Amino acid sequence: MKTIGIVANCRKPQAASVLKRLAVKASELGLELIASEETARLLPGVKRLPESALSRRIDVLLALGGDGSMLHAVRTLKGANIPVLGVNLGSLGFMTSVTQEDLEHALESLAAGKFTTTERTVAECRVFRGRKQIGHYRALNDIVTGWGTSARIISLELSINDEHVSSFACDGMIVSTPTGSTGHSLSAGGPILAPGAPAFVISVICPHTLSNRPLVVSNDSVVSVRVAQSMKKLLLSIDGQEELSLLKDDRLTIRKSDRGVSFIHLPGYSYFSVLRQKLHWRGSSV
Repeated sequence: MKTIGIVANCRKPQAASVLKRLAVKASELGLELIASEETARLLPGVKRLPESALSRRIDVLLALGGDGSMLHAVRTLKGANIPVLGVNLGSLGFMTSVTQEDLEHALESLAAGKFTTTERTVAECRVFRGRKQIGHYRALNDIVTGWGTSARIISLELSINDEHVSSFACDGMIVSTPTGSTGHSLSAGGPILAPGAPAFVISVICPHTLSNRPLVVSNDSVVSVRVAQSMKKLLLSIDGQEELSLLKDDRLTIRKSDRGVSFIHLPGYSYFSVLRQKLHWRGSSV
């Protein structure tokens, strides 16, 4: 891990000072830094590249910011086999595993090879209008069909492996990976899946029924969603990073991508410790 790519949320108030510390420590350790063009503006003298070219020159990608920065970093890699380490510049995130106070220790661990990696599932979504494919996306968190230009409800038809499941009058639908199960899916009443669970969660947003429950399916499944009825243009959101307008009869197919993403963790990292802190779990007293 000698060449480190840097993508930072430069809107964070502390971004400039943290990047300065990063540059000083990297120099001490003999690490080469390559930054995206936006990030390089806060790192004078560092080698800069367009984000689209970073994956061809680096050993690891550091994402400085929050969970949104991690999602952006993974999107930047476009499936390249480059591990990602998240450094949090705000409140504790689910995906960023290093605090800004531990930045120097993180660089020392990367230089010494003292870290572990976990593999995260990425969902692949294709969008069809008639027989034409109009979109192809990768989602680390979730694929959300909903929202739009009015408050009118819509009807979405769900199939699993070409078997009809049901049609839902609702405000939208979320298909989530385990990583995304702590995001929009959780807010819609979905379960939390451990990061390595081989599953997708399907959650209907505000269904017009009292019997609906989130559905967990194998990530070997092919999930299909068809816009059966809509009096408005719908918005398809991929990880909150990419958007596409949907029309009646548009169809999504969602499956596990054959290219996931690796997250780097330092010794002592615990996913369940993050859950306890983020969700304010205190346990029960007897």
